[in-house]
Amino acid sequence: MMGVHPEPVEIRHEQKARRVVVSWDDGHSSIFPLDYLRSWCPCASCQGHAPDAKYLGLEGQELVHVDGVGNYAISLTWQDGHNTGIYSFRLLRQLCPCGACGGAKR
Repeated sequence: MMGVHPEPVEIRHEQKARRVVVSWDDGHSSIFPLDYLRSWCPCASCQGHAPDAKYLGLEGQELVHVDGVGNYAISLTWQDGHNTGIYSFRLLRQLCPCGACGGAKR
């Protein structure tokens, strides 16, 4: 049974395409370019303690590992060693860059 918020049924790192694809239980798919995901890193080192997240505009980011965090998030490890951002499923859906979800947030 679907919850109030969509849940991922598959999370795939497509290395050659430089993206992460999330398939949701409501039938939607989100395609996240790596630079876009890294630029929205939610950790305190990247975002500070401001009430609103800011887009960092990073380029050339390479993802080396995706880990699940409980039943609510993923943690991404980047080539530069950065791995403190925890992307909740709710945040990932809010960041979906497709036109149906409002387009890329910047």
